[in-house]
Amino acid sequence: MPELLVELFCEEIPARMQAKAETDFAAAITKGLAKFGLAGGSVVHMSGPRRLCVIIDDLPARSKDKVEERKGPKTTAPEQAISGFMKAAGLSDISQAEIRQDPKKGAYYVAVQSQPGQATGTILAALIPDIVRNFHWPKSMRTGRGSLRWVRPLQRILCLFDGDVVTFDIDGLVSGNVTEGHRVHGRGPYEVSNAADYVAQLSGPGHVLLNRADRRNNIVEGAAAICAPKDVEWVEDAGLLEEVIGLAEYPQVIIGDMEPSFLSLPSEVVQLSMRTHQKYFAVRHKTTGALAPHFIVVANIKAADGGAKIAAGNAKVLSARLEDARFFWDNDRRVGLDAMAAKLAGIDFKKGLGSIADKVERVASLARKIAPMIGADAELAERAARLAKADLVSEMVYEFPELQGVMGRYYAIEAGEDAQVAEAIAQHYRPQGPSEPVPSEPVSIAVALADKIDTLAGFWALGEKPTGSKDPFALRRAALGVVRILLENNVRVSLKSVIGMAQMRVGDQQTDIEDLLAFFADRLKQYLRDAGMRHDLIDAVLGRGDDDLVSIVKRVEALNVFLENEDGQNLLAGYKRAANILKAEEKKDGCTYRGIPEPRLFEAAEERELYAALTAANGAAADALAAEDFTSAMAALSCLRTPLDNFFETIIVNSDHSDVRHNRLLILVAIRDGLHGVANFNLIAG
Repeated sequence: MPELLVELFCEEIPARMQAKAETDFAAAITKGLAKFGLAGGSVVHMSGPRRLCVIIDDLPARSKDKVEERKGPKTTAPEQAISGFMKAAGLSDISQAEIRQDPKKGAYYVAVQSQPGQATGTILAALIPDIVRNFHWPKSMRTGRGSLRWVRPLQRILCLFDGDVVTFDIDGLVSGNVTEGHRVHGRGPYEVSNAADYVAQLSGPGHVLLNRADRRNNIVEGAAAICAPKDVEWVEDAGLLEEVIGLAEYPQVIIGDMEPSFLSLPSEVVQLSMRTHQKYFAVRHKTTGALAPHFIVVANIKAADGGAKIAAGNAKVLSARLEDARFFWDNDRRVGLDAMAAKLAGIDFKKGLGSIADKVERVASLARKIAPMIGADAELAERAARLAKADLVSEMVYEFPELQGVMGRYYAIEAGEDAQVAEAIAQHYRPQGPSEPVPSEPVSIAVALADKIDTLAGFWALGEKPTGSKDPFALRRAALGVVRILLENNVRVSLKSVIGMAQMRVGDQQTDIEDLLAFFADRLKQYLRDAGMRHDLIDAVLGRGDDDLVSIVKRVEALNVFLENEDGQNLLAGYKRAANILKAEEKKDGCTYRGIPEPRLFEAAEERELYAALTAANGAAADALAAEDFTSAMAALSCLRTPLDNFFETIIVNSDHSDVRHNRLLILVAIRDGLHGVANFNLIAG
């Protein structure tokens, strides 16, 4: 069956936009064809610095004929109704309609309208221009030909269906069967007859690797091969690799040399200078992992000298960048962190919350209070907090904002600060994403918690909470960071107490501790759901009001295991029955039942056996809960299954004797309260 080939050729498309644009373009075409009942076989989409391409094979040559039926009024309907039906159906005479019979309603009119199918080429000639005109780019510009906005000026449109040109015009740019290759090595132009010819000409004389995966493999394999003779390896960088894939349509990997003295700079500075300004990959020694005095550049041209001049030119540019970095590095070390910290008073943090210096004072005080709770040195935690933001005014961080905290660590080490202080400065922003590790040393944990909780307490006092999908100050990320730090380090603190220490007043408002705790609970739910925990079990444990996140998670895990076995399921069913009876009776009697059952009022052996089992189970569970052995607590409670089943099979709770009825209800209270010691079973599904 026929194939479709579409290529949009333009000036350089920003690398970050290419991958999404190619999938969006393919999706728009397949969706547009589907509206006409047209579906092909495989859909191939490709993109590069100057083109988007879609190939769809096995497309029908025409869309199918359509027959539509419009039901009309009864044949006995008033003339006005029949006229309205004729007008709506496009009939000039009612005789053009069919008459059908309904066993109940009688005869009625039906307009049968046939719509012949269209040639696929005709459909494409209208569809592609519409897609191009309405295509969304993050940024676009006018091409100069008319009203069309495109990411960069559109230069050619190639559109073939079944080997024939699909002809259309977009602001004077007429589609055809011509494409261009590499600007230097094989510009062309090239006339193509089908998709196979298109790929063959561009990948051959055109010197273009159309597929992103092919360009990626070319770079990865080339980098490994060029590093091998020097016994070094390139520092893989997934983000940078995706970017250079979009910068070169005929990638050539070249290794260059840099001045070894620049390696005295922090490795992060060297790598970021390469990455941010020049799009180079760093190189390291295989044995030590230390940076080597080389860099890798991906060129878009195959040089006759093997890339020697390209490497030399890039080395000069890199040297200039690194000279600037060395100047910043030397200046910042002369100034020192304490002097930098003094400048923070001149930088606003947030209206209502003062300057960054004001925030530093709050974080330092809170870090000192948190430190003893987690086994950290309070003096070191306070010192780290006072220096943590200082590098924000450094020249290096001004040039490379990504290095905030990282440079502070280096400056702290240079100044002879304690290693724990230096590490806390570097790690106090963490985690800034779901995959970034959390701080793991006590001093670092104390400062990171203090920084995030201070921010949350302050914004809650301002009344500026996240709403819907909007979270301009990344407060959800901060709260989730607190959750991860506590759980992944097994840190046992009362979150309510810590928030209370951070609570502040801004004008007439102050931090709503309970509301902020609920916000943390939502983040904990998200974290546990992502880990595969049942949402109802999380709610059941949170329903107890605990604020020790480690304890909450242990309870959820034990509860999850408990309810996976038959005893747990049956005990849950028994609890639900007991709770429902209590709820109904308390509503009827207008009171809440509290108290201890009296054994003298037991009339049946099943009551005595259940109460004895309850007493033993609740005692064992209480001891286990005190030791935070939640698994043993569940095991103790599981012993209630059989006596509880026997109780409900033989005992009528609503006895005719009021004192016996009351006593039996108290047995149910003991069941409910015993299980609530572990979790609010009422919130568990089932």
